[in-house]
Amino acid sequence: MIGIDTNLLIRLAMQDHPVQCAKVDLFLANLSRREVGFISLVTLVESVWVLETRYRLPRLDIVRFVQELLDAPELKLEREEPVSQALQRFKASTADFADCLIERVSHHAGCTHTVTFDIAASKSSGMVLL
Repeated sequence: MIGIDTNLLIRLAMQDHPVQCAKVDLFLANLSRREVGFISLVTLVESVWVLETRYRLPRLDIVRFVQELLDAPELKLEREEPVSQALQRFKASTADFADCLIERVSHHAGCTHTVTFDIAASKSSGMVLL
């Protein structure tokens, strides 16, 4: 398994730097089910944040991109089930992806609920206002 950093995912999503994008495409083409690329939760959350804030990518484009990562057999996302659930919640609400993921990972860890001071997160991500 080979870890993948945020900047590679951004190049993959945006195709905005010809030299680096070519390297990413070649790297991904050389991955397989035996030698997969690993995407950590931190990398995923940071990538979504960059796509939202720097590139102003629409929510549905981000949903499609993360779903493509989940579906790619040569990629392994950390905690795929809660990521998939968080993605569906993100798609159907106004919640931040990070808030959806925090709540879903906590749920999968056995938490009865996740508390927050963030009013918006409590209304849309499944968290409970403290």
